[in-house]
Amino acid sequence: MNEWKKVKIGEFLKQYRNTIYVDDAQQYRQVTISSKDGVKYRCTKIGKEIGRKRQFLIDLKKYPNTVIFTRQGLHEGSIGLAPEEVDSCIATENMPMFSVDDTVIDTQYLKNLLRSPIFANLVSTLTPTGSAQKSIHERDLLPLEISIPDLQTQKKIVKDISSQLEKTEQLSFEIAEQKSYAKQLRQNILQEAIEGKLTTDWRKQHPVQKGNPDYDAEALFEQIQNEKYHTDLFAPDGAHAKKAKSVSSEPIRVTKKEKSLPPITEDEIPFGIPTGWKWVRLGEIIQEPPRNGYSPKAVDFETPIKTLKLGAVTYGVFDPSEFKYINEKIPEDAYCWLKNGDFLIERSNSFEYVGICAIYTGKDNEFMYPDLLMRFRTAEILLKEYIHSALVSPFNREYFMANAKGAQKTMPKINQECVVNTLIPLPPLAEQKEIVTRVEQHLQTITQLETQIATRETTTKQLMQSILKDAFEE
Repeated sequence: MNEWKKVKIGEFLKQYRNTIYVDDAQQYRQVTISSKDGVKYRCTKIGKEIGRKRQFLIDLKKYPNTVIFTRQGLHEGSIGLAPEEVDSCIATENMPMFSVDDTVIDTQYLKNLLRSPIFANLVSTLTPTGSAQKSIHERDLLPLEISIPDLQTQKKIVKDISSQLEKTEQLSFEIAEQKSYAKQLRQNILQEAIEGKLTTDWRKQHPVQKGNPDYDAEALFEQIQNEKYHTDLFAPDGAHAKKAKSVSSEPIRVTKKEKSLPPITEDEIPFGIPTGWKWVRLGEIIQEPPRNGYSPKAVDFETPIKTLKLGAVTYGVFDPSEFKYINEKIPEDAYCWLKNGDFLIERSNSFEYVGICAIYTGKDNEFMYPDLLMRFRTAEILLKEYIHSALVSPFNREYFMANAKGAQKTMPKINQECVVNTLIPLPPLAEQKEIVTRVEQHLQTITQLETQIATRETTTKQLMQSILKDAFEE
C-alpha cells in the first residue's frame, strides 16, 4: 500500500492578488462560480456599472493552474480550477484565487478532489461567519489538513478513475439535454395553446356563433367591457404606500374610468389566430390597473403579518413557503393584501424571470405582496388559467424581456404601462376551457418525464460521488 500523508491545504494552494481599480470608461470581463459548473466567464460590463472599484485580476499566464472559490458559496461546493476563458477576468475579494503547487499535488487529482465528498466533508467542519452573508474565509480553509498520496499514486488514481468519470459526465450531458428538451416541450405546448393549434379539431365540432360569448370572442370582449365600465367597483386608494398610514385608506366606490389603450396595429400582431378569436391588450380585460406592492422592513421573528418574497412567483406557480414576517400593523382594508385568484407578476428580477407571473391561490388577506411584485385581477368571466398560459408563453416572455428597462445586466424592470399593453390572443369562453384542459393534460405528461429525468440525475450524481469517495479515501 502506498503511503498517504496529511498536508495542509495551504501547502498546495498559494494565494495571489493582482489588485486593480476599475475605470468607469473601460470594459471588464467578470466570472461566476457555482457548485454545478465551477468557474466560468459571466459577462462583460463597463466600469461605471461595477459597484466595487477595487477588484482582482485572474492571471493564468503567470499562474496557469489557478483555483478560485466564493466565500459565500464554498460550503455548497462553489470552487474550481479556472479555465482559459477567464484569463484576465476580474473578481471581487470575495472570490480569492490561488496558484496550485504541482510539486505537492497533481492538478487533475486536485480537480477531482474538489468535487469529492472527502473535500465537502472537510469544508463542512468549518462554521460560516458573518452577519449579512454567511461565508468561509480562506484563513480558515488553508490550515485544514487532508490526506493525499505521493504524486505517482495521484497520477495513477486519476488514470484509474478517468474512464468511470467520463461515463458519468456523458450521462450528465445527456440528462442536461433531456431537461432542456422537456423545458422546450413546455414552451411549445404553451405557444401552440395561444395560437389555437391545440384545439384545431375542437373548433371543427364547435363553429363560431356570433353574439355568443362561449363561441365568439368579440361577444365575450363586449361583455367584459360592459361589466368593466358600467359596474361600480371598489377601488383602493391611488397612491403607492411608503408608510403604514399610506396603506390604511378606506376603499371608495367609484365608476371605473381608465386611460384608453392604443389600438392594436397590424405591425404588433406576431402570429395569426383562428376565426372567432380576438387580439386584446391585457389592460382591456382586467378589473383595474396593476399596482406595485408595499415593502416594509422584514424581521427575523414570527409576527401576524406575512409578506411574500419574489420566490413565491419565480417559477410560475404560487409557492406559499416563500414569505417573511414584518413587524408593522397593516389595516385589513389596505390594497396590498392579496385575494385568492389575484395575478402576481415580477416587475423586477434577472432577465430570466422578469415578467414571470403566477396566480395567488392562498386565503384572502393571508399575505401581503412586496414592491418588486405587481398585482392585477382579470375580469371574473375569464378563465384565469388561460390568461396565465398566455402570459408565460414564449411570445410574452420575449415581450417582457424586450421591454424591461433599467440595469439591464442585473435587475431590469417592467412598469404598469408595459403590463397593460401586453397582447393576449383571446379565444371564446368555451374554447378557453378546452385549451386549459388540454394544456394541463400535456403538462402532466411532461412533468412525469421531468420526474424520470430527475431520478436519473440523482442516480448519476450519487454514482459520481461514490467513484470519487472510493478514489480519494486513504
